[in-house]
Amino acid sequence: MRYFRFIALFLFFLSFSTKAQDLITFQNFDELNTYIQNNSEKPLVVNFWATWCAPCVKELPYFQKLHQENANVKVVTVSLDFDKQVASKLKPFLKKKNYTFVTTYMADKKFNNWISKVDENWSGSIPATWIINGNKGIFVEQEFASFEELNQFVNESLTKLN
Repeated sequence: MRYFRFIALFLFFLSFSTKAQDLITFQNFDELNTYIQNNSEKPLVVNFWATWCAPCVKELPYFQKLHQENANVKVVTVSLDFDKQVASKLKPFLKKKNYTFVTTYMADKKFNNWISKVDENWSGSIPATWIINGNKGIFVEQEFASFEELNQFVNESLTKLN
């Protein structure tokens, strides 16, 4: 009977788990790139952002809506938050917002070692978005002003990448 109560209690607390607890951490770009290669069943929309970046936070709901409404793509966000803020700021933010897209965290803060692997012209500014279809990609450093603008950009990019 005690075992049953323990299982019931465990399941009760498990029901409160959040997407933020499922945060995938990449120690370096090679790990992120491997993840991308292993998740190529449909085109990816990869958004680079941070909680300290106001334009990034402003556009995240557009990526959530894209995730929910555009079945042609998989949305993956890559947080570039500071290490010290993952537990105190990033995870609480994600829990509060309850985003359902894939949330990842790039631990490698030696940006100059890997940003050119995403795009040779990337200055390192965020927000930035990378549309990947197979071995082709389109990259932009920009804030999207609306869901409609983001969705149109994604759909036009997919047309160009086909």
